[in-house]
This record gives sequence, structure tokens and C-alpha cells, in this order.
Amino acid sequence: MRLSITLRHLATIPVIVSLFAPLSASAQSNPAAGLGSPLSGLAVKRQGTPRHEGSWDRTGGNADFRTVAPGETITLFDYKGAGIVRRFWVTIAPRAEMTIHRQAILRMYWDGETMPSVEAPIGDFFGVGFGEQRDYISLPLNQTSGGYNCYWPMPFHRSARWTLTNMSKRRIDAFYYNIDFTAYDKLPKEILHFHAQWRRENPTRPNVNYTILEAVGQGHFVGAALFMQNRRGRGLGFLEGDEMIYVDGEKTPSIIGTGTEDYFSSGWYYDRGVYSAPYHGINIKDETLGRISTYRWHIEDAMPFKKSLKVTIEHGHANDHEGDYSSIAFWYQSEPHAPFPAFPTDPDLLLPYVPPPPFKLPGAIEVESLAAVAKATQGAVTTQEMEIFGNHWSGGSHLWWRPSESGAALSLPLKAETEGEYEIVAYFTKAPDYGSIRLTLNDAPLGQEINLYDENVVATGAVSLGKVRLKSGENLLKIIVTGKDSRSRGFLVGIDAIVLKKTGE
Repeated sequence: MRLSITLRHLATIPVIVSLFAPLSASAQSNPAAGLGSPLSGLAVKRQGTPRHEGSWDRTGGNADFRTVAPGETITLFDYKGAGIVRRFWVTIAPRAEMTIHRQAILRMYWDGETMPSVEAPIGDFFGVGFGEQRDYISLPLNQTSGGYNCYWPMPFHRSARWTLTNMSKRRIDAFYYNIDFTAYDKLPKEILHFHAQWRRENPTRPNVNYTILEAVGQGHFVGAALFMQNRRGRGLGFLEGDEMIYVDGEKTPSIIGTGTEDYFSSGWYYDRGVYSAPYHGINIKDETLGRISTYRWHIEDAMPFKKSLKVTIEHGHANDHEGDYSSIAFWYQSEPHAPFPAFPTDPDLLLPYVPPPPFKLPGAIEVESLAAVAKATQGAVTTQEMEIFGNHWSGGSHLWWRPSESGAALSLPLKAETEGEYEIVAYFTKAPDYGSIRLTLNDAPLGQEINLYDENVVATGAVSLGKVRLKSGENLLKIIVTGKDSRSRGFLVGIDAIVLKKTGE
């Protein structure tokens, strides 16, 4: 038989005798016992007394909820004695309110401790980031049709106290909750306490991994949900970051992964979109804002530690992406636990990052908008997000042409509202693998040869190409690769915007 036990099986075991003796007896008398099915032990006699706490109307009416004013703290649960919380259910009005999800703070204290073992925004605790509400299903946590459910077993030996603090400016009109637990005379002293810790870095630090958990003591890590947002653009390149985990005081990590979505048991930047599975999933993929909310539970592969555990992850390869990272980590350990990082006292520091609108040149033709009608003799033509390199590109992106040889040409239509003389002002990108170009407009030379090489990725700013006469309607701009700087690694071209300035003639 398998000599292992989870907290969920405690109800089948008399807590005043050896943990394994009753399991041995049940396995001998019941062939289904020990086969791993969660249903196989249901017929075995249970110990303890069922208990319940919740928001039901104590007057006998139907107002089965609590209200929480801005700045108010209410006590959800205050019990003296030993027990194990089996289920925690919540629903909230107003529904799906971002500020409440991020600024209503849940705290749990076990056995009279003064520092909470659980401290997290209510929405993040239930596994979804950025203050959003998304239906998903996993084994220990889910959000379904307005209900939030937690099935992490939460044992306590002497007492349990839970609070909810509303740090938002929005009144919580209705906080409904049910806490179902089993009371015992006592629990074995070896039973560990449940912990959940919220962390955030906004922005993440250059050259430093994001820390999901840093625990001191003896216990095991059972999973995390990670909420990532690109602060410089809308791409998902931060998913190139690897997890790095240090066990029992290691100076170098003994566990190193192959990519963020790989650690969360997915692949290829979650290219099939959101999904939920019992042990892993993704409940937000927002490519407009560059956001990912994902989870992985170490239920079959809990990570034990004897002295300490530090769980970290890169934000992009070698931490090359600046992001807004937050997380909720779940683990069990003996007390006392290490102090948690100081929780923000300014509620605005809890809100998700809102990127500023991209810089935009007034009256400019956004050349990336012409990608679909561009015609190249050689090389792919696409749009590339540029905000990762700074807020210097109009509209936050440019047209990216990737020829591989000198002589390649790209044609673009430029529309003039009226016939007349115009000064043509262009905005380009320079980079280490960019080439040199010359331009023509309606087959007439336009400006001088332009070297687009630079050791860094930079915006050129305004480049005047001179004055030309344009006809009303479409005019043909042609870009020709003339070669490359001796230091350049390629012939690529980036064009941000073009401004047609009509002269006084």
C-alpha cells in the first residue's frame, strides 16, 4: 500500500492514534482503498464534528451578507479550538468590481499568531489577477458563475481568526461567505499550517529575478498563481523567463526551468488561449495590454523544504523585460513563519498598471498601417511593437521590413489630400541589424542615402527628405536597400511614420 496521506484524508483517521494504522486496516478490508481515487475512501468512518461559519442573517431574515464600508475591517471567522477548514465560498456585490478585487484584503491568523499566515487581495487569493473576474476551474480553487471557491485544507490547532479589510473607496454592498470546517478535540502536532502570500513588483527590477516566495522553516510548497504585465509594449516576450528555485539555503538554484509558460505546464506562449485544468491553467491572456494570469498547483509534486525555500522567476530572458509582476504563493509549514514583506498601505499601489497612451505624431501617416498593402520584392513585411524600447515611436509600433540582400525594394502608397508641394518628413528606426536605404517618390529621388545602423535600437526622430510635388490621391513611395554599414548584422528596415507638410508655394 502507499504510505502517504493528505490533509483531506484526515477526517477518516482518529487523530489521537497513529496516522497510518487506520489506513492499513481500511486497505485490508476494502480492496478499493489506496487506489488513489478521491471517492474510494468515502465509505470509511469519519471523525470530527461538522461546523459552519458564514454571513447568514442572524435575525432570521434574508439579508445573508455583510457590508464593508471603505476603510472598514470585519471579522469573518473567529473560532477557539482545533479544526480543519474544508471549503471557503464567497460571492461579492458589486460583481466583478476591479478595485474591490484588488483592494479588499483577506487575512488569516492561526493559533493566536499576530502576523497573518494568509495576506492577499481577495481576487488574487482565488487565483485571478489584475482585479478581474474570470470563470475557471481547478482542484483547489475556482471561480464559477459569480461564486469563488477554495478547497485548500486549512488546519489549526488552537484557534482561527479571519478578517477582511476594504481598502478601496467603493463600499462592498454585499459580501456573502460560507466557511465549512471540521472540529476536532486535537490535531497531531505534525500537521502543518496553511500559508498564502501576495507579492508584487511594479516595475520589476533590472537583472533581478522576481520572487514568488521566500519561506523559512520546514514545510512544502504547493503552488502559485502569477500575474504578469508588460510595461513596455503589448508583447509577451517576458514569458522567456525561467523559474529558479533555491532549496534549503542554496547559493545557486537546484531547479531551473525552460520558460515561464513551461513551468505553468503549457507551451508556445499559450497560443491556444485560456483554459483551466485541475493542476494548471491560464485564465487571462490579454495581448492588447500584454497581460497573463496563470496558475500551477504542486499537488502531485509538492516541493518539501527543511530549512528554507526561495521560488523566483525571470521576467524575460535574463530579466530583459520590464513588467508589473504580482503573485500569490501557497504552502504549508511549521510555525513560526518568516515575516511577510510589508503590505502596501497606499491602496493605489495595489491597482493594476495602466500603460500611458502611446506617443502619437499629429497628422502623421502611421506606416505600420500600410503593412497589408506594402509590396516587397524580397523579405517579410509586418508590424512590430516598439514600446519595449521606449515611448519614442508614434503609435507604439513601426513597419518592419526584413530583406536579406542589397537591391531589395519596398513600395508603399502615400495619399495626399490635394495636389501641391510638400515637405516629406520621415521617422525611422535604427538597430544593430539594419541596412542603408535610399528613397524615391513617384520614381523621383527623395532625400539622401540613410544609414539605419546603430548599436542600440533607437528612433531617429524627424528626418527631412526635402520638398516634392505630389498629385492628389495616391503617390508611390519606394524604399531601396543600398547595402549596410560594415558593423551591421543585416539589411532590415524599420519605418515609423511619415508627415506630409504642405508648403506655402
